[in-house]
Amino acid sequence: MVYLRSNHLVIRDLMAEDAEIITREEIAQGWHQTIDKYLKRLEDQNQGRCIALAAEYDGQVAGYINIYPDPEAGPFGGKNIPEIVDFGVLEKFRRKGIGARLMDQAEKIAGEYADRVYLGVGLHAGYGSAQRMYAKRGYIPDGSGVWYGNKPCDPYETYPNDDDLILYMSKKLDQTSE
Repeated sequence: MVYLRSNHLVIRDLMAEDAEIITREEIAQGWHQTIDKYLKRLEDQNQGRCIALAAEYDGQVAGYINIYPDPEAGPFGGKNIPEIVDFGVLEKFRRKGIGARLMDQAEKIAGEYADRVYLGVGLHAGYGSAQRMYAKRGYIPDGSGVWYGNKPCDPYETYPNDDDLILYMSKKLDQTSE
């Protein structure tokens, strides 16, 4: 399904061949990546648990985002509040508005299920631009504290500052905008 078509950008359902392209490109960027998480998103999409989107810029896969209408885990797991998961734009396509358009589409889809959406963001510097973007878009910490490995962190304990150390943020969606 195609969700958005504009001059240079198409946002559509994620496909199996996208997983290979994204994995290869992220490895080339120096990321420690495997195809597994993209295959999981495709499996979840096929089973109706998520809406997995890909962005194409001038016909090339440029980014991705996933929406879980009723996620099982996290601070809102099982509460019918959608979660945005695994959002990214390949480095060579950044600063073209692709990330904002992917987020717009993800929030629009989430708004079909609830009046709120949430996401988790990593805490190390690699997530700096994402942290700033989420704050500018109106996401605020949800109050559950920092999480590690899908569990809230225990106060005064030590955790590695890796991709599994996250802060959940939520946003009330504007139901009147298109």
